[in-house]
Amino acid sequence: MSVSSDQVPPPGTVSLDHVAHWVPAIDAASARMEQLGFALTPYSSQRLPPKPGEPSAPAGTGNRCIMLRRGYIEVLTVEPGAETPNAKSLREGMARYVGLHIVCFGASDPAVVQTRLEKEGFRPPPAVALSRMIGTPEGEALARFSVVRAAPGAMAEGRVQYCCHHTPELLWQERWIDHPNGAVALDSVVILVQDLAEATARYRRFTGVTPTTRDDGSVLFQLDHGAVLLGGPGTPLTGTPPKALPFVAAYGVKVRDLSATAALLAKNGVDTDASVPGVLSVEGGPALGGTVVFHA
Repeated sequence: MSVSSDQVPPPGTVSLDHVAHWVPAIDAASARMEQLGFALTPYSSQRLPPKPGEPSAPAGTGNRCIMLRRGYIEVLTVEPGAETPNAKSLREGMARYVGLHIVCFGASDPAVVQTRLEKEGFRPPPAVALSRMIGTPEGEALARFSVVRAAPGAMAEGRVQYCCHHTPELLWQERWIDHPNGAVALDSVVILVQDLAEATARYRRFTGVTPTTRDDGSVLFQLDHGAVLLGGPGTPLTGTPPKALPFVAAYGVKVRDLSATAALLAKNGVDTDASVPGVLSVEGGPALGGTVVFHA
């Protein structure tokens, strides 16, 4: 099975598809990602229909991505002069904080997700058809996605959504999935909330997954691939200083050899926190935001 074909979850399962940093300057954010040992895809402008059923138009946003053997990380920015609703949404999010604003779960059928979220009271608007041009060895091709989101305000932590990839082979190209830091998978995301009991019940409805409570008080949603960790104001999950709750604080990246990752980060002058055995935590800094948690 190819890396790309393994990214679309089978029917009835749920995976952690990607997370996204919202950043004011794509070049500075890209440089920080490269310092952390990631290889990025070329810049790509996004397109979406202004209204459901209409032809796609420039979204006013663009991205670079870190494609992993399981999942990916997106770095998303507003294009200069853009005044689209999507650009406005990013600007409002970054006014709150620069960093992680998207948590995206993988789905095989957007219609099934739409129906389930409607039943669970999330009032999802119609699925959004997203697209962007991506270079391939044979020339440019159009990558296509369907995204299902909860109603505005229903998931206060950020843009929490589902994505169905219609052209995964265009994203997970072999030339982009090997990284100097040895990263192989996005395997968790950490979300800090004000009311842990309320958020736990809500994410249980949103994912359809029954969680477990860990010894440190955090709540774990173990997905078919990947995991979500919820913590309250006092839960010791990351070194990120608390922002105005709720917010997406960190994500976990599995690497082949943690000692080799540590050596590369040291060579690149990156400060790391190794206070938790078997884990290296790195702050994204002003250009990127969020915390990256490397582990073997």
